[in-house]
Amino acid sequence: MLKPDRIRSSVAAVPADRAQDRAKTGLWILGIVTAMVAMLLATGAPAAERPLSFADLAARLKPAVVNVSTSQSVAPGARTQRPQAPPGSPFEDFFKDFFDQEGREGGQAPRRRAQSLGSGFIIDKSGIVVTNYHVIAEADEITVILDDNTSYPAEIIGRDQKTDLAVLRVNGEEDLPAVPWGDSEASRVGDWVLAIGNPFGLGGSVTAGIISARGRNINAGPYDNFIQTDASINRGNSGGPMFNLDGEVVGINTAIFSPSGGSVGIGFAIPANLAKRVVTQLIDFGRTKRGWLGVQIQTVNDEIAVSLGLDKPRGALVSKVNEEGPADTGGILAGDVILEFAGREVSEMRALPRIVADTEIGETVNVVVWRKGGEKKLRVKVGELEEVQEAAFTPGGPTPGRSEVLGMTLSPLTPDTRSEFQLGDDSKGVVVTGVGGDSTAAERGIRPGDLIVEVNQEPVTSPQEVSEKIQEVQESGRKSVLLLVERAGDLRFVAVRLDQG
Repeated sequence: MLKPDRIRSSVAAVPADRAQDRAKTGLWILGIVTAMVAMLLATGAPAAERPLSFADLAARLKPAVVNVSTSQSVAPGARTQRPQAPPGSPFEDFFKDFFDQEGREGGQAPRRRAQSLGSGFIIDKSGIVVTNYHVIAEADEITVILDDNTSYPAEIIGRDQKTDLAVLRVNGEEDLPAVPWGDSEASRVGDWVLAIGNPFGLGGSVTAGIISARGRNINAGPYDNFIQTDASINRGNSGGPMFNLDGEVVGINTAIFSPSGGSVGIGFAIPANLAKRVVTQLIDFGRTKRGWLGVQIQTVNDEIAVSLGLDKPRGALVSKVNEEGPADTGGILAGDVILEFAGREVSEMRALPRIVADTEIGETVNVVVWRKGGEKKLRVKVGELEEVQEAAFTPGGPTPGRSEVLGMTLSPLTPDTRSEFQLGDDSKGVVVTGVGGDSTAAERGIRPGDLIVEVNQEPVTSPQEVSEKIQEVQESGRKSVLLLVERAGDLRFVAVRLDQG
């Protein structure tokens, strides 16, 4: 070990030029360290937002998350969940024989009770609980179990199958812990979230992850707009809350994508902003009240956009307008493309039902449609969604003749063609009697028995009119023509390429 005097002497013995070099090196190193510290400080803000632990947040939120236990009476022979053995396993026949025998013994087997478990959360200290519709759909009895294992019988306040939401009420002896709603629209892809629920009936479990995507459509219902997350969600988590780091509910865990039945990191939650509106209506009215426009719509694809002169595929194409419905009264026509509704852009077809449903019933709103190459502004008074009759078609008088165009053989409506293709007396348009196998019409799914009602949004009553209007479109330089086709009472627009005569 060097003594202090030896150290001082060693330093003092260094030549002056070497001392200068060392000083420069020290300054260079100091500069690098200073730059690194500055970079860490500059990037430290986002890192500081991520907690070192979710324990405090989970402890605060778990008391408001509940288990929802349901039971129902099952008739003899009804299919219920059975234990599954691997194919070929010796237990496979055992399980089959056991459950089949259970239904055979003693003559008529008595009704039995089937149970299931899900999750939910309390939104009001008086005992208002939110869960999924499918958790309580077939239940005869519902029990809500708190985090401390206290249980209460629950009654259904209201439920909505289209959004898979249900509201329950429990009568606690004292105020119950509740959690607030958050703003799901403010949540971004990459934000941290916590999922709390009752996976596999194990009781309150906490998982963490991020928002993986927004606006997912999983074909669960007409108003699909799910938040996707990689926080682990399993069976039994349904109806449980998804929280942001402020402890607010931004989603309701509803579904998972899983080939095996277990979590693979793709879960889906109903956005809080959608759920809040539905839950409020269920509490206030016992049912939902949704806006109604009275139209049938379809997607605007590339070919339809070109045929209509739109700059890109967007909006919702109206294929049919209900007679005397809000759209009809407001001047919306079949063939219009709805681009804006109530000040909100309709970026794609499936966005329109959600926007209309969220609009206040009785409110008169601005609607922007694309009609015959330009935008047109309309005013429409929103109705209330309910079961309505489809509008009937008025009969049209056909003109005799026969023609072939775009690979289609067209004939007028006559008693013979009506009989051959089982067309009603109120049908109108031109009937397709044949379609070439390699034609563009065949590519677009047109087939014999279809009726062409319009060509480029103009009504047609004869094969000759169809040919003439298609010829006009060809001469205008467009690459496709828009046909309104009726099949079995349903109307749809079809854009057919014009590369064949």
